Amino acid sequence: MTTVKIAASVLAADFARLGDQVQDAEAAGADWIHFDVMDGCFVPNISIGIPVLRSLRKVTRLPLDVHLMIVEPERYLAAFAEAGADYLTVHAEATPHLHRAVQVIRDLGVKAGVSVNPGTSLTMVEEVIAEIDLLLVMSVNPGFGGQYFLPSMHDKLRRASEMLATAGSAAELEVDGGINAETAYPAVASGATVLVAGSAIFRGPEVGASLRELRKQTMKKSGTLSGPG
Repeated sequence: MTTVKIAASVLAADFARLGDQVQDAEAAGADWIHFDVMDGCFVPNISIGIPVLRSLRKVTRLPLDVHLMIVEPERYLAAFAEAGADYLTVHAEATPHLHRAVQVIRDLGVKAGVSVNPGTSLTMVEEVIAEIDLLLVMSVNPGFGGQYFLPSMHDKLRRASEMLATAGSAAELEVDGGINAETAYPAVASGATVLVAGSAIFRGPEVGASLRELRKQTMKKSGTLSGPG
């Protein structure tokens, strides 16, 4: 079985102690740091951007998994790459030139990801499936942390996994939204290879204990399909 990666989402971290919390997550065994960029247009919220990413690059050796929930992502790809992104994921819904965006990311020497919202068909990514390093299935409607996993996304994850296998793609299948100790294993059983978790890691009593519990749960064969992540 492929080892499941855990991407700690800083959207749920204490921004007054952001660097320390990222280092705590790294020390506790997080595989990636997930960095959500929101523009208040593509999603109804505004988060963080290039200067914060550049600062975090200095305090962690983990891959920085940058999720661009913004319109016209092409305008900012080079800047995020320069700031230290290891993965850059754009939304299929956010650009009319998805193939071009993916190619620009790869030309920048960064791994390319494409994301789809819960209501978006996987057919949106079929034409670029051979070009990407990561496929991100949103299991909540994006814009806010602490939401509940949408159970219907398990079928979508299974279909996404089959799509990648049929294409002979080694891309990671990432899931983001509502991931916690209860929903982790069901997501893995549906095909996810990377779990994005924010509240389940950073809003518990201690980052290390929360992350270790989440890691343990990825190996269990039981769990419910709901709960805030």
